[in-house]
Amino acid sequence: MPSTPIRQSVLVNAKRVVVKMGTQILTGSDGQLDTAFIRQMAGQMAKLVERGIELTVVSSGAIGAGCAELGLKKRPRDVADQQAVAAVGQRRLMTHLHDAFGQHNLKVAQVLLTRTDFDDRTRFLNIRNCIGRIQAFGCIPILNENDTVAVDEIRFGDNDMLAALTCNALRADVMVLLSVIDGLLDDKGQRIDRVDDLAQAVGFDRQDKSKLGTGGMTTKLEAARLVTEAGEVAVIANGRMPNVLTRLFSGEAGVGTLFVPAMRKLDSRQRWIGLTARPAGTITIDDGAAAAVIKGKSLLASGITELTGRFDRGEIVLLRDQRGREIARGLINYGSEETRMIMGKKSTQFEKILGRQAFAEVIHRDNMVKTAAV
Repeated sequence: MPSTPIRQSVLVNAKRVVVKMGTQILTGSDGQLDTAFIRQMAGQMAKLVERGIELTVVSSGAIGAGCAELGLKKRPRDVADQQAVAAVGQRRLMTHLHDAFGQHNLKVAQVLLTRTDFDDRTRFLNIRNCIGRIQAFGCIPILNENDTVAVDEIRFGDNDMLAALTCNALRADVMVLLSVIDGLLDDKGQRIDRVDDLAQAVGFDRQDKSKLGTGGMTTKLEAARLVTEAGEVAVIANGRMPNVLTRLFSGEAGVGTLFVPAMRKLDSRQRWIGLTARPAGTITIDDGAAAAVIKGKSLLASGITELTGRFDRGEIVLLRDQRGREIARGLINYGSEETRMIMGKKSTQFEKILGRQAFAEVIHRDNMVKTAAV
């Protein structure tokens, strides 16, 4: 089925957009930042702003820019070296973006984030509020991972995921991932126009990571999944296509691959619970409990068969059925130790087991988000 109807209804009328530019499209064959291309992209983005679109840009390239300035031929592997190179490159990257948008009387604002900023509910809301105020001042927010302090435990892994999490935080209508390929390709190397089922699309991955970048088609598909499960549109397109953004948001057919959103549309809190914050543990439940959760009921302790991880009351846990399939995520009413004590038991036994009054539900249905696939 062609994607034209969605392009005409959603992309043409989009009001809030997140655009991610990868390292590969920001650098030339010599490894240097392609300043002419950056200026050209700024021109396209300025036209979107003129249409009243609230634009947020996720820009890779800090380490690549730092490598170029320091004369390094490839990305360093040592974490401390990466952090130092990023510190050099981020300043250079923002200078070029500042100059490029300045030609269109637009100012830019730098926002550096780590993965833990999205795990914490208060900071998650602060990100949304901060970006909104930046845009209210008539500035373009430029987001990047804070490579100067990030280590494995607090990394996104790549800016595709940062773009997806930002899209969900802002409840943006569209996320666009710009790379050097025309979109998702099938096994014959042909661009796929529309993807309705991401599970089937995973088999089409034919792309490798670049020497300077950290992403790949696999991470782009995961980013698209997070956005479409929330009920919004994702697009993967070739950033080097002439006027790619203006053509895309005019509804032109044949620009990139469009990922169709789920029928549901999650609110901000649901997006944080189900698609943003990383779970602190995993609970496996029996078939009866799984069926109840899928129907929208609360999780009771009697249906729990196993749990892993250490978590406190109020943290997010992932629910799996007996086949290992993820079916939901939710805010738990008990810490891991108490959950182990009451698992498999009826709620009438809780007070005696715990020595205090207790919640009847381990996870209340109002604090649970089901996986879109179920």
